[in-house]
Amino acid sequence: AERGKLVFTENDTCVACHGADGKGNKDMGGPNLTDKIALYGATVEDVKAQVTKPRHGVMPAWSARLDETTIKQLAVYVYTLGGGEKVAASQ
Repeated sequence: AERGKLVFTENDTCVACHGADGKGNKDMGGPNLTDKIALYGATVEDVKAQVTKPRHGVMPAWSARLDETTIKQLAVYVYTLGGGEKVAASQ
């Protein structure tokens, strides 16, 4: 998760849309990653799929920009922000 946090915080696009704290930027179309709302699933694999091949036109696909290991690290970090853990716990 620490490597994923580094990727997230050093990537201007992640921070611009989701905020440095992951709470989102509605003006940019970036959802809050720390709440219980998971539009496309809440597991690490769901997050990884959204980073790799997003299901909407706002978020760019990162599969051409980041390798698979980095995407997985990023997905684990996003999951640890709490949104995924909260949804999984409530299911």
